[in-house]
Amino acid sequence: MKVYLFILSLFICGVSFAQSTISGSVVDATNQPIPGASIKIVGEAIGTVTDFDGNFTLSTQKNPPYVIEISSIGFASQKVNITSSSQKVAAQLSEEETRLNEIVVSASRTPERILESPVTIERMTLQEIKNTTSATYYDGLENLKEVHFNTSSLNFKSINTRGFATVANTRFMQLVDGMDNSSPALNFVLGNLIGLSELDVQSVELLPGASSALYGANAFNGILFMNSKSPFTHQGISFYSKYGQTSQKIAGDNDYWDFGIRAAHAFTKHFAAKVNFTYLRATEWIPADERSVSGGTIGHANNQNYDGLNIYGDEVTTFIPNVGQVSRTGYAEQDLNDNKLENVKFDASIHIKPWDDDFEIIATHKIGLGNTVYQGANRYRLENFRMQQSKLEIKNRNFFVRGYITTENAGDSYDMRFAAWNVNRSWKSDQEWFTNYATAYLNSSIFLGADATTASGIARNFADYNQVPAALTGILTPSTSPSRFMPGTPEFQNALEAVTADPDLRTGAKFKDESRIYHSDLNYNFKEIINIAEIQVGGSYRMYELNSDGTIFTDYDGPIRYKEYGAYTQLQKKFLAEERLKFTGSIRYDKSQNFDGQFSPRVSLVYSAGELKNHNFRASFQTGFRNPTTQDQYIGLDLGPFALIGSTPDNLSRYVETLNVSAQGQTFPGVGPTVTFTGADAYNNNLYTASSAALFAATQNPGVLEVANIALVKPEFVKAFEVGYKSVLENGLSVDLNAYYNIYDDFMSTSRVIKPYYGTVGTDFTDPEVQQSLQALANGDRRVYQVYTNTTETVNSLGFGVGLSKKVFGNYEVGVNYNHAQFEFDQSKDPSFIAGFNTPKHRVKASLSNTELFKNFGFGVNARWSDEYLWQSSFADGLIPAVTVFDAQITYAVPTIKSVFKLSGANIGGNDYLQVVGAGRIGQQYLIGWTINP
Repeated sequence: MKVYLFILSLFICGVSFAQSTISGSVVDATNQPIPGASIKIVGEAIGTVTDFDGNFTLSTQKNPPYVIEISSIGFASQKVNITSSSQKVAAQLSEEETRLNEIVVSASRTPERILESPVTIERMTLQEIKNTTSATYYDGLENLKEVHFNTSSLNFKSINTRGFATVANTRFMQLVDGMDNSSPALNFVLGNLIGLSELDVQSVELLPGASSALYGANAFNGILFMNSKSPFTHQGISFYSKYGQTSQKIAGDNDYWDFGIRAAHAFTKHFAAKVNFTYLRATEWIPADERSVSGGTIGHANNQNYDGLNIYGDEVTTFIPNVGQVSRTGYAEQDLNDNKLENVKFDASIHIKPWDDDFEIIATHKIGLGNTVYQGANRYRLENFRMQQSKLEIKNRNFFVRGYITTENAGDSYDMRFAAWNVNRSWKSDQEWFTNYATAYLNSSIFLGADATTASGIARNFADYNQVPAALTGILTPSTSPSRFMPGTPEFQNALEAVTADPDLRTGAKFKDESRIYHSDLNYNFKEIINIAEIQVGGSYRMYELNSDGTIFTDYDGPIRYKEYGAYTQLQKKFLAEERLKFTGSIRYDKSQNFDGQFSPRVSLVYSAGELKNHNFRASFQTGFRNPTTQDQYIGLDLGPFALIGSTPDNLSRYVETLNVSAQGQTFPGVGPTVTFTGADAYNNNLYTASSAALFAATQNPGVLEVANIALVKPEFVKAFEVGYKSVLENGLSVDLNAYYNIYDDFMSTSRVIKPYYGTVGTDFTDPEVQQSLQALANGDRRVYQVYTNTTETVNSLGFGVGLSKKVFGNYEVGVNYNHAQFEFDQSKDPSFIAGFNTPKHRVKASLSNTELFKNFGFGVNARWSDEYLWQSSFADGLIPAVTVFDAQITYAVPTIKSVFKLSGANIGGNDYLQVVGAGRIGQQYLIGWTINP
C-alpha cells in the first residue's frame, strides 16, 4: 500500500523537468479535429495524444532539431520537422485504407501486417473498443469472428473458439501484458476478473487456433492477447461511468453500475507511472431450471425422487424398501446466495527508461476481487474471491525477459450444492429424515389406504415439517428436531452462514484455496544481428503451488508443487521478387514434471499477390498439446453423488474414503458394514461404465453392462491444418476466408464409472462373484467416480469462416460473417467418452456502424444468430436452443468537455436466452455511459 500511495503522490505532486514544449493541432481533410491521434518523437519513446479538440502539448528534454511522427488509425501518418522549442504544429492527415497495413504482433511474436499473418487472427481496434454495443468491451469480444461465449454468470463469460469448451475452458489462454490470466487452482480464465480496464486497453488480438509452437502447453484452441497503454504515450486522467438496468424474467429489473478511472503521467522521458481502478456491481442472471435430473416429472408432488437441475439438496437420495427411491427436499439456487455481483480491479505500474532508447523496465501489480458464479461439476459461489499478479519485465524492441507471480485466495467461496445438503442436515440428519419419511409413508398406506402419491405427500410433510394428519394422531410421533428451515427466515440464514463458513464438506460448503503460479519467460529476436532471416529464440519456466488445505486437492499435509518448462525457436524469411512469399517455421519443446516431453512444430506459407500485395493466401500446419490441468492430476473431491479423482499416481494413494454398505438386509461373504476405497479404485479394471449401469437399472438386463477400461490421464495433441485468404479489394470490400481441419490424439475427457462395493465386475453372469456385483448395483451399493482420462480413438473437428466488410454511402461500415464448426467421433468405439464440443454448427454475425452519422453523433448495431446445439458438461447436459440477439449503441461527443456519452442496449427486445445448461438465462441490459479522456 505504501507503494500505491507513493505513486499517487507522484501524480499529485510531480513536476515537469522538460526543457522545451511544443503544441499544435491535428485535423482531417475536412478540417475536423482528430482526437486520440498519437504524437511521438522519432527515435524516442516519449509521446502524447491529441484531446477531443485535436489539440496536443508535448514536453521533452530534447532540444531541436528533431522529428515528430503523427499517426491515427484510419489516416496516413505524417512526419514534421521541429526546429524551434516553442513551435506550433498544424497537421492535416489524409484518410487511408489501413486494413492493408494494420500491425499485429501475437501471431509470430513480431510486428507484421495483419494481411501477412501466417494464421487466422482477429483484432479489436481502439475505435471498436470505444464504440462496442455491449455492456463492456470484453462482452463485445462475442461480436468477433470465431468467438462464441459460454456465460456462467453475468460477469463471468468464457471465450470459446473452435469448440470443445465448457465454462472451465482449459483449452484457451488469455494473456494480459504477457501474463497468463488463468486461475492457479482452476487452470482457466475467470473472464475479465483481473483483466484490463477499457480506459487502459491499447490492443486486443485473438488467435483462434493451436499455437503451442510459440506459446506452450495450453495454447491449444486459442489465445486472447490484451495489452495496456504506456504511460509515456497515453497520459492524463481518464474516467468512465455507466449506469443502467438489467432485466430478466426470474431476477426482474435491477441496477447496474460500472465505474473506472485511469491516471498516467510521464514525469521525465526516463520515468512514468500509471494507476487504474474499476468497480462493477450488478445482479446475477438467476438460474431456475427445474427439470428433473433423475427423470420423472417436475416437483416432489408426483415424483418422490425429484432432483431439480437448479435445486440443490434433493441429490441426497436413498432406496427405502416398500417405498422406493426417495430424495430430500432441496433449496433453489437463488435462495443459497444473495445473487449480487461485484468486481473491483486495481493496478499500478512504474515504467523506467534509463537510456535514450526503447530499453524499458516495468514493475506492475494487479489485483482483482469480487463475487461471481462458476459452474463446474457443481455450481460454486465465488464470494470475496481474490487474484493478484506481480510482474517485473525488462524489454526493448528485440527482446523481453519477464517474471511474475499469480496468487489467489478463495475468500468466502462455497459450493452451493454442499450448502443445501448441510443446511438440510443442520435441522435434521439424513438418517432421521428418511426414517421419518418411511414411517409416515408406510403408516399412511396401512392405516389410511393412501395411494402412492398421497402417501408420499403425507410422508414429505411429516419429514419436513413434523406435520401429522389427524387420522394418524397417536400413530405418528413428531420428531423433536426442528422443522425445515425456510428461505428468508433467520433460522435459514443463520444455518447458511454457518455452513458456508465451514470447510469440512461433511458439515459445511466452504472451499479454501491459496494456490500460486510462479512463471518466467524470455524471447530474443536476432533481426538486427542476423540479416539472412528473422530468427527468434525463447523459453519459459513455471511452477504450480497447490494449496487448498485438502478442500479441493489431496494436499492434506501441505502444498503440492510441480514444474513445467519449455524452449522454442522460430525462423521467418521472405522469398521471390518483391518478397511476396513469406515462410514461417517454429518448433518448441515442453516438459512437465509428471509427463514426457513434447515437441510442437509449426510451418506456414503466405503469398501476397496483386500490385499492392493485397491478395494474401496462406496455408499452415501447426501442432498443439495440452498438459492435464492441476485438477486432472491432483483433485480429490467427494461431491456426494460422485467423487472427482485426479489421476497422477501419487494422488491415487492420497485419496481415501470409507463408505457405508446397506446390502438391503442381505449378507455377502467378506462384506462388512463399510468399505474403504482409495483413488486407485477409480482407475482399476473392477468398474462398469456409468452409462451402461444406468441402462441396466432401467432394463434389468445385465447384458447391457460394459466393463470400463480407464487409463491414467496424459497430454492431448492436435494437428491443425489451415488455409486462408485475406484481402481488401479495389472497391474497398474487405474479405477474410479461412478453413481448418484438426486431428486430436489422446483427447482428454472425463468419464463416469461405477465401482460396486462387493463382487467382481465382468460379463460372465454365471460367475457368482459377477452376480454379487449385479446385486450391489441393485442395492445401491456402488460408488460413482468422475475420472480424468484420454480416449484411445481419434477425434476430428473442422470448420470454415467467411468475413466481409465494406464502407458504404460514405462513412457507414457494414460487416457480416459466417462460421461453421463441427466434430467427428465414432461414439460406438468409446461409449463413455464425453466430447463437450458445446459449439453451434452455424453462426452468423452482422454489424452496421457510423462513427460520424452527423457532427459528434455515431451509432452501431450488432446482430448474432446461432443454431441449436448439444451442451455437455459434468454438471448437466441438454440442448441449447437457437437464438438471435441484437445489440445497439449511439454516442454523442462533447469536445468542449472532452466527453463522450453513450446509450447502449444488449439483447434489445429479445427473450431471455441460454448459453450454458444449468446457468441463468441471459436477459437484457440497457446502459447510459459517460467517458472523459484527456
